[in-house]
Amino acid sequence: MKTLQDFNFKNKKALIRVDFNVPLDEKFKVTDATRIEAAKPTIDKILNDGGSVILMSHLGRPKGIEAKYSLQHIVEKTSEILGKPILFASDCRGTIAKEMADNLKPGEILLLENLRFYSEEEAGNVNFAKELASLGDIYVNDAFGTAHRAHASTTIIAQFFPNKKYFGLLLAKEIESLNKVLKDSQKPVTAVLGGSKVSSKITVIENILDKVDHMIIGGGMTYTFIKALGGKIGDSICENDKQDLALEILRLAKEKKVEIHLPVDVIAANAFSNDAATQIVKVNEIPNGWQGLDAGPQSLANFKSVIMESKTILWNGPLGVFEMEKFAHGTIELGSYIAASTANGAFSLVGGGDSVSAVKQFDLESKMSYVSTGGGAMLEMLEGKILPGIAAILD
Repeated sequence: MKTLQDFNFKNKKALIRVDFNVPLDEKFKVTDATRIEAAKPTIDKILNDGGSVILMSHLGRPKGIEAKYSLQHIVEKTSEILGKPILFASDCRGTIAKEMADNLKPGEILLLENLRFYSEEEAGNVNFAKELASLGDIYVNDAFGTAHRAHASTTIIAQFFPNKKYFGLLLAKEIESLNKVLKDSQKPVTAVLGGSKVSSKITVIENILDKVDHMIIGGGMTYTFIKALGGKIGDSICENDKQDLALEILRLAKEKKVEIHLPVDVIAANAFSNDAATQIVKVNEIPNGWQGLDAGPQSLANFKSVIMESKTILWNGPLGVFEMEKFAHGTIELGSYIAASTANGAFSLVGGGDSVSAVKQFDLESKMSYVSTGGGAMLEMLEGKILPGIAAILD
């Protein structure tokens, strides 16, 4: 894998695709700068070599040019994180971008305006990619969050740098961490899959059954399995059309000698609300008018024993509706077990929007081996797909 560690950038202009698609508040201030911070090591390496940096990213889903999606909003925060002034080009193409890129001196950073102001970006337009490519000497992809998209700046552009394209340090770390789970894992390997729908995780489950020893299934997905097994789930969320699929997963797991761990008890509520009345019930005996919103104490004790014996842990999806304090306990406990197992030497990888939000919210991020920055991209890699943004660098 060619990373930028293999190259000296002295007097070179590095065109870096970053993922600065960060959340902004109503005053257009950055509320979570994780993605900017994650790109810092790559940018620092190039600047320390004596090179200059041209950053390109998207922000949101603009319909044409929309001021609220301008990357101008993140200049101040990016400058603060990188500890250097940021030059901003009010366009990502044309004379403005070209002149500013041409005049860039070693040690300087230029941020281009939102790539998605042009439909050619998402369309993977070759001429648009060629125009972007003309701005730099070397191409670096450090945007794992968009590596599963064949966009102009993430994939198509690489063809214009046949011998001068590299993985950024963040993207390389993402690939390495996923490979630790999928290819070079220490056994026993446990996958914890939560979230609301079986349908969104089915290809992941099918692909990783050959690679894991244990699979903990939690969150809303639980009830599709329990109903398929003949249990009473009350008013709990359920994909009725996926019950046969749930049974097929259980059959396949048994065939592959993978132990599936479903909750045995849950915290049930009489409404989807933080103010609801709650009771602990068996997962297959939830009364009508009640719904399971978190894992119960016996389920957590069972999960803990599996996690504490694991050497490799993948966590994707919460165990309950952790956004409500009343139903966050299961997810917090699960995170603390994974943190403890990590402290004992296990490798833990957390990925997927909700799991990442949970580890940040409950101050567990630093206690995990690696927290992925790309939800969709990580899921596609777990499904066994080769991501176009990665293939373009390897090609």
